[in-house]
Amino acid sequence: MKTILKALGRAVSILACCTAISASAQTALPAAVNTDPAQARPQLPEPANPALPTLLLIGDSTVRNGRDDGQGKGEEGQWGWGNPIAAYFDAGKINVVNRAIGGLSSRTYISGGHWERTLPFIKAGDVVVMQFGHNDSSAINDTSRARGTIRGVGEETQVIDNQLTGKNETVHSYGWYLRRYVAEIRAKGATPVICSPIPRKMWDAEGKVGRGKGDYAGWAAEVARQERVAFIDLNEMAARKYDELGRDAVMKLFPLVTPDERVHTNWAGAELNARLVVSGLKALRLPVVQSAFSAKAADITPAEDDRPVVDGAKVRGDVPRDPALPNVFIVGDSTVRSGGNNGMFGWGERIAPYFDTAKVNVVNHAIGGRSSRTFLTEGRWDKVVAQMKAGDVVLIQFGHNDGGRIGDPAMKGRASGKGIGPETVEDTKADGSKEEVHTFGWYMSKYVADAKAKGASVVLLSPVPHKDAWEQGRDFATFAQWDAEVAAAGGAQFADLTMVVSDGYRQIGAAAVAGLFADARTHTNDAGAQFNARSVIAALNGLPRNPAAAYLSAQGKAVPPATAHAESAAAPAAQAAAAAPGGQAATRPGKVQR
Repeated sequence: MKTILKALGRAVSILACCTAISASAQTALPAAVNTDPAQARPQLPEPANPALPTLLLIGDSTVRNGRDDGQGKGEEGQWGWGNPIAAYFDAGKINVVNRAIGGLSSRTYISGGHWERTLPFIKAGDVVVMQFGHNDSSAINDTSRARGTIRGVGEETQVIDNQLTGKNETVHSYGWYLRRYVAEIRAKGATPVICSPIPRKMWDAEGKVGRGKGDYAGWAAEVARQERVAFIDLNEMAARKYDELGRDAVMKLFPLVTPDERVHTNWAGAELNARLVVSGLKALRLPVVQSAFSAKAADITPAEDDRPVVDGAKVRGDVPRDPALPNVFIVGDSTVRSGGNNGMFGWGERIAPYFDTAKVNVVNHAIGGRSSRTFLTEGRWDKVVAQMKAGDVVLIQFGHNDGGRIGDPAMKGRASGKGIGPETVEDTKADGSKEEVHTFGWYMSKYVADAKAKGASVVLLSPVPHKDAWEQGRDFATFAQWDAEVAAAGGAQFADLTMVVSDGYRQIGAAAVAGLFADARTHTNDAGAQFNARSVIAALNGLPRNPAAAYLSAQGKAVPPATAHAESAAAPAAQAAAAAPGGQAATRPGKVQR
């Protein structure tokens, strides 16, 4: 919040006099400037260094307004977020090329020839962010702009004699045009990212900024789900931030003109939106982008909807229902327990029907946002051990929050070291204190040893896969290998849940898988949690020695064992690691990559 208010500071000082303008004097405000030409053909920038990867932006005036000059009004003029975002990247590592054009829709960016002129600059390894929608609601055919698209994401078409161009044209839906961009970007070997359009400066009856879930923002999200494309919900992120700032502050994010400007931001508004896009890009963890952020981006954390850190003080600690019974303890992150937040549920919340509750307690200690490191350092593991006794079973799944660089503020103090060895890295926290951070394998080994000392049996589960990382190769290859090696060394068992779920996804198909997630790629909805819970039981039933077998209900016993990948701890996933996406190659045991 402090950073955002700082970004608003310059705009506030420039516009201070305007806040005192009475309602009767509003007509004295300058006239709004039309920066959306009917047939735009501006000179667009090109990659400064073709040898570097490129972050390329396409869209309308909310991304690039006019000539990016504020129309001679400086910071008070109209600016798109594609201008200030360049400062958040290291020009020596990546080109940031803003080829958005004011006045265009997803249709006219193509029909006007701008996409054809942009495609040659896209190469393998690049990332292309698209944000359209503000102009797609215009008339499909008229003498003014003729830029509208058919509403929705379907395959409907409308054949017209374009009154503006004089040409015969087949007009498609908004979703059809987005899918075309996606296909042609992928054909270049580049990564497409769909971004929902920024919200308009409008409030509903409850005083909240209006969202676009029922139209273009929702359709953008739907296409991203259909095509399994990276998605940044800028519409929701910005609307949420506007609500947080309040109406008076939001007014200062837009030019003060007459009639009232509701679409185009000034520099302060563009800066805010640029930071939100950076937050969205960080959440996507695209390797090319992730390694190219500048120092200015250091304080921006990944968008919370990808890997939320749940406030531990608001989570009720689970306790065994009947102290006389043995326990099945569940330990992990938000993919194991999300509590229904934003429609997200973890598999640990839907696994109880597979156990006979007359024989065993199912105790879920998982909590969102935790890694193998922070579950220990926050004292959560100590609470599990205090409840543990001989004969119990402990299921542990970490990995989603363990990646990244130790010390990077974006990782929120969660990253663990790579490998399974004894190496440590000193991390200086925000309060100045020091922490010796261990490897992922070290933390998992401690969990195994502590549980074994209490007479409990342990199963280490590799993480459930991301929505976009199961069709080709495998997800979480290194974490699976480290889990397997730790289990083998410590007398635990390893179940490759990543591949059990992935195999299940392949059986039902991509369209069905898309319906199992509550966000862009990480967290499942209720149906997805049920799917993964059954996969966990299949993985346990496929173990050489299922320590929970005696506690299963009739429903649990009826689940067929997953034999292909529910491997013993002695069979690490080394071969799969070599093919892991994003260069996630396996690390040799005991070696920490810094």
